[in-house]
Amino acid sequence: MSMMPSSVALGVPGVQIAPGDHICAFYPSLADRDEILVPYLKEGLKAGDKCVCVVDASDPEHVLAALGADVDLGPYLGQHQLEVQRSDETYLQGGAFSADAMLEFWNRSVGGAVAAGFGFARAVGEMTWALRQMPGVEELVGYEARLNRFLPRYPQVILCLYELDQFSGEVLVDVLKTHPKVLLGGMVLDNPYYLEPDEFLATRA
Repeated sequence: MSMMPSSVALGVPGVQIAPGDHICAFYPSLADRDEILVPYLKEGLKAGDKCVCVVDASDPEHVLAALGADVDLGPYLGQHQLEVQRSDETYLQGGAFSADAMLEFWNRSVGGAVAAGFGFARAVGEMTWALRQMPGVEELVGYEARLNRFLPRYPQVILCLYELDQFSGEVLVDVLKTHPKVLLGGMVLDNPYYLEPDEFLATRA
């Protein structure tokens, strides 16, 4: 098993992040999403990371086609290094969102990858599923807070994708409070609005 890297290439030119980072990325459109998502996954594949991606606004085939434009994905898919799934199969499996179930999904995915010999994992989730009128979606920000307790368990980073125009200002404020770092305009910023999970969840009780 390889040693955990001291820094991780995000895929944005010149931008490095650290193992254990939980980052929210804000962007204006689907095309901008792909400019973040595709390089993030490419860097992971190149580094030998396990890459787990969940998309909502497009099908996995869209992401695989964008990735495969200049990369032969066959070996990565064959070795189960890359998984691209739909929100309906993950966040909203069974027709509802459960923070407990989703945290267990990441635990299985990332823990399983580490057990299989991957030295590092990078996860990414597109969060527009939370805009649907589905049971449990109100748990979104509580789930995001709890992810901060999950990050230290494994050598990993998690990137959460938020299309700015789709979410209300109220939700975005809570999203800021639950992510220690923010990707905005090609820069990763330490987030002064971040609250530790216990502190944030106490405000929701």
